[in-house]
Amino acid sequence: MNFLGRDIISMNDLTREEINYILSRVPEVQNHPNKASLCNDKVSAMLFFEPSTRTRTSFEVAMRNLGGKIGGFYDANITSTVKEESLWDTVKMHDGYGFDVIVIRHPLKGAARVAAEAADIPVINAGDGPNQHPTQTLLDLYSIRETQGRLDGISIAMVGDLVNGRTVHSLTEALLKYENCRLIFISPRDLAMPRSIIDKCARASIDRGVTFVEAGRIEDHIGQVDVLYMTRIQMERLQERALAEKFRSIYRLEASMLSDAKPNMKIMHPLPRVTEIAQDVDETQYAYYFQQAKNGLLVRETLLALILGAIT
Repeated sequence: MNFLGRDIISMNDLTREEINYILSRVPEVQNHPNKASLCNDKVSAMLFFEPSTRTRTSFEVAMRNLGGKIGGFYDANITSTVKEESLWDTVKMHDGYGFDVIVIRHPLKGAARVAAEAADIPVINAGDGPNQHPTQTLLDLYSIRETQGRLDGISIAMVGDLVNGRTVHSLTEALLKYENCRLIFISPRDLAMPRSIIDKCARASIDRGVTFVEAGRIEDHIGQVDVLYMTRIQMERLQERALAEKFRSIYRLEASMLSDAKPNMKIMHPLPRVTEIAQDVDETQYAYYFQQAKNGLLVRETLLALILGAIT
């Protein structure tokens, strides 16, 4: 399976077999005897138009761990964007500067696709507004398989701001490629999973035995799931701050709520955490979000190595 020069824009662009292939190569890159020189002649352009901690840092460290270099920017306000330069022109400029891959984060839905059309070199979507975050999904899938031993037949509850959460959009669409998964979408009505994704779930229920339900209370489903995927209420995408604060107080997980959890259940979160997971949860056997974040480095190392032709 050849990923050389491949754009990674959406989980919809990857088949189940391709996802499994990427995940299967993680141990090889992690333990490669020449890991520190796999990409020693490669340079990544980091074009971050939107704030990031884990995604930016892990891509940066991943490239350096492989022997590569990085360039680009982490604040659009110090670029010609403030002079009204278009996204297309910004990408074309970096495409001509000798970079080997572009990693882009942008607040607008579809921006990564535009970047891929503008560039001749491969483009990796590090998050485009409320749309997609494919590398987060790959690390989520890796973490689920690591803890549950499988991806088929997984029962998962996704909690919080599901309308704006690109991580749950990508993860749902990825899990629809697997068999007999049970998806529980827990959110306030105003922040429910988009209808377009619910419609895809309905089609997958026929094709792959997927079942799904929309719900309003975490407590009603904790005892049923293999994975509890918490997300924050995205204040930056909501206009009514008072309503957002209300949702924060309702959709909050505390250790006392985990008494009926299955022994194998793991709590995941794309981070950053705000108030939706109390710190007392960190000390339970179910907390997995920090290890999940660490897995992001391993998965992004592997993806870069595949796209840049360091491994096949």
